Amino acid sequence: MSTTPGGSGNGERPPGDGSLSIGFSQATQQSPFYVQLREGAEAAAEDAGADLYFADAGGDVGKQNNDIQDLITRGIDVLLVNPVDPQGVQPGLAAAQAAGIDVVTLDRPVPEGATAHVGRDNVEMGRLVGERVAAELGADGGKVVEIRGDAGGAVARDRSAGFHEAIEAAGNIKIVEGPYCNYIRSEAVTAMQDLIQTNADVDVVYAHNDDMALGALQVLRENGRDDVLVAGVDGLMEAVDAIAGDTSYIATALNDPIALGERAVRTAVDISEGTDVEATIDAGTALVDRDNAAGFTGDTTFARAAE
Repeated sequence: MSTTPGGSGNGERPPGDGSLSIGFSQATQQSPFYVQLREGAEAAAEDAGADLYFADAGGDVGKQNNDIQDLITRGIDVLLVNPVDPQGVQPGLAAAQAAGIDVVTLDRPVPEGATAHVGRDNVEMGRLVGERVAAELGADGGKVVEIRGDAGGAVARDRSAGFHEAIEAAGNIKIVEGPYCNYIRSEAVTAMQDLIQTNADVDVVYAHNDDMALGALQVLRENGRDDVLVAGVDGLMEAVDAIAGDTSYIATALNDPIALGERAVRTAVDISEGTDVEATIDAGTALVDRDNAAGFTGDTTFARAAE
């Protein structure tokens, strides 16, 4: 069951009678990924017979710390946190620790204060896509424009590092680091309109998520540049369909948010039952390209990872 601190004015279901109470403080709901992350957590909590209390920080770390305090006041047993800022959320994590509440972070790790972290290897995601891009460019090499996520964010840093590692191993590809577009398609559209003018010789656009990559693809199509390849990360179904449709979109990496939310709740249940859990739990990823994209197409917002 699920409810939101402060009342049920958003159409939330009333809390159930589960013996386990889980709080979930999420960074934001302003993305399909985070909406589905919540849905996965809610489904797993219902399956476990647990109560899930949800709070949306709206991208404000101050609100997130206050939300965590509210969840603690409710008497939760385990706290799930998808942090707005891994450093800025430390006061909330310290309050949970003082209350004797175990913390499970998901998607974004924190430097300290969590019993366990459930996420994916973003370096590996970037590396998988980078290797596919390098293979596509082949011996001739080329020029890649990188559209980045958020400045200072661990996910953006890691997806960039893995990609650069793979591209630099090829030895004949130049990367131009573009602007931070905060994982938002409209920002990537604006950025790409400039990038295509200043980098007319671009061969590939790599974006830190599929939403931005699709924004870049839109601009490339509008400018008749079907010769430019595009790659992203997350396994957004719109991108998977584009890859399967044999467009210039060539690759993405799976980042199934429903499975991630489910795994986080199962980890919270394990902790509550006294089961030992790993400090870092990798939910796994895989490359999606033209060879296998048809097997991942479906009616979900993101491609589902194999169980």
